This record gives sequence, C-alpha cells and structure tokens, in this order.
Amino acid sequence: MTKRLTVGALDGLAAALREDSGPGYRLFRGFAGPTAGRAMLEDVISIARAAAEGLDVAPCLVAPESQEGFIGDNPEDLVSKIFKLHRRPVFLDFLRQAEVRDVVTAALGADVDCFLSQFIFKNPGAWGQPWHQDSYYFPFEPSRPIIGLWFAVTEATLENGCLHVLPGSQREPVHAHVPDQRPGANYGYVEIVDHDMSASQPCLLQPGDLMVFDSHLMHRSTDNVSSGIRAAMVWHCCRAGTRDKGNADGAGKARRSPVNDWMPYIRDGRVIV
Repeated sequence: MTKRLTVGALDGLAAALREDSGPGYRLFRGFAGPTAGRAMLEDVISIARAAAEGLDVAPCLVAPESQEGFIGDNPEDLVSKIFKLHRRPVFLDFLRQAEVRDVVTAALGADVDCFLSQFIFKNPGAWGQPWHQDSYYFPFEPSRPIIGLWFAVTEATLENGCLHVLPGSQREPVHAHVPDQRPGANYGYVEIVDHDMSASQPCLLQPGDLMVFDSHLMHRSTDNVSSGIRAAMVWHCCRAGTRDKGNADGAGKARRSPVNDWMPYIRDGRVIV
C-alpha cells in the first residue's frame, strides 16, 4: 500500500520541480510499505533467470554489468538493469494507485504518458553511473516537463551507491555529455565533465521511499562497495502529446531508443491502463 499525500505535500512537489526555482526533486519518505519493493524484486529476478536460460522475456530488455570479471552466484547477480517493465502487473499496479497518480498529475498535469521504466540492481562491486541529466537521453518535443519516479526497493546508503543530486541544476539547459571513459562502462553511460558538482548532496533512502525529480536535474550514483544489493525501480513520465524525435544514427536517420516503450497512462486525471 502507498501513503495518501496531503494537498500541501502535492503543492510542495510542484514547487520543488519548478524549472526556474526549487531544488528539482522531492523526497516522499515511507511512500509505500516494504512488500511493494519485495514483489518487484522477485519479478525481475524471475526475468533475469528466464533470460539466462535462453527463454524469451520480451518486451523486457536485460542489460548485464559490463565490467570485466564481474561475478555472481545467480543470473541476477550479473545484471545491471532491466528495461520495459511498466506493462507487467506488479509495476503497472504501482502506477495505478491513486497516490502515485496524484504525484504524477501534480507534477505533469491531467494527461500523462509513461515512456520508460527500468529496474536497477546495483549489485555488490557494481560501478556507479556518472553525473548526467536524464533529458540527455530524451530527444523529445516538447523537451519538458519530464519526471522520474525513483522508488527505493532496498536501503540506499553511501556504501552501497546511493544517488547524489545537485540541487537547483534543473534550471540549467542540458549540458554536453561525453562517453564514460572507464573500460567496461555499462551500456549508455555518459557523463558531464564541465560543471562544478561540489554542492551536491547524497540521497539516503529507506525501502519504500520515493524520489520524484526533474529530467534536467544533475545526478549520479556511486560504486557499491558493500556486500549487499542496492535495488531501485524507476519510471519516467511526460505529458501526453510529447513526441520522440529520435537521435540521428551514422546514416543520418532518426533512431528511437530501444529501451523506450510509450504507454498512455493518465487522461483527464484518470488512470486508463
């Protein structure tokens, strides 16, 4: 079950995400009970194991850890992320809850699409993702507003690689990103190298906490140097009518991201899925 939010909390979310003010994110402590995250983790473990057996898990996409010599006892121990989850029952049921709908409509309005979902494993020894802005990956028209719903499935600590954010950076345009130069960096990892991040803050979370953030907010995660997993689930949403223009490939043709899956989600303030 999720926690019903007050009107004041929802108004505070809108203020926090403003493009010209606010920190660019809002934390909702204890948003859901621990069983929600456990059910999500069980589902993605089943996907990882089925994929390892050669079974068809489409439309889900399983991305392995790319670090050389990365080891684990089970298939899920070797996974970095699993994409395209928001049509699966346990993840769709979360989006259907009135409390989640209230958060999303407070941030984006009455007509919303969900276009991307990813479960992040961050197993022991996994590297963090460098400083970036999610909008770098989203060549959309209009380019804003877009939000991420970052749901803590496990505790997120300094040791296991919690998120760090740069408050107020959602007021800036999308900066230049360069490929992550680490040998064996994960698929799609890029980073911002031209910005002072000294005012950044860690986001220490407990299972069931929810972080809502603007797609221009600069954020990163650090390496997991603990002995346990740091798991999280993320949904990305935008206003209905947003168009994915795609990125130009080597032949100059627009190619849309293979991890996106556009789903009409809310219309006239009502969940329609």
